[in-house]
Amino acid sequence: MIQRIVTELGPWAWWVLGIVLLILEVLMPGVFLVWIGIAAIITGALSLLLWETAFWTWHAQWLVFAVLSLIAAIVGRRIVHARGQNSDQPHLNQRGQSLVGRTATLEQPIMEGRGRIRLDDTMWNVQGPDLPVGARVRVTTSNGANLTVEAI
Repeated sequence: MIQRIVTELGPWAWWVLGIVLLILEVLMPGVFLVWIGIAAIITGALSLLLWETAFWTWHAQWLVFAVLSLIAAIVGRRIVHARGQNSDQPHLNQRGQSLVGRTATLEQPIMEGRGRIRLDDTMWNVQGPDLPVGARVRVTTSNGANLTVEAI
C-alpha cells in the first residue's frame, strides 16, 4: 500500500505529507508536528532530486525521513527551549513569585505568625514575625497563596 501511494504521487507524496503535518500543527498546536513536517518537506526535496536513482526506494525514503524527523525534533526542541528562557516576564504565570521584593503595609496584624497584606487589588495571607497593623513589610518568598514577609 505504501509503495503504491509513493509510486502514484511520486516525490510529491512527501510534500503532501509535510503540508498536512504543518496544517495539523496549526489546528492542534504543540510545536512538535512542525518539525516532522519540515523533515517530510526536506525528504520531498531530496526525492525530487533523486527520484530516478536506483537506491532511492521507498525504504530509503522512509529511513531518511525518520532520521530527518529525529534531527529536526532535537534541533527544534533546543530552539524552543533556548528561546523560552529569555522572557521579559519570567514570572508571568507565577503571580506569587512576581511579588517577591515588593513592600506593603499590613492590613491585619501578624499574630502567631499569620496576617494579611494588600498588594494591588488582592489580599494575601502572610507569614512572619508578629507585627501590628500598619507596619511596613517586604515580601521575601512565596509559597502558593502564602507570602513570607519581614519587617522593614
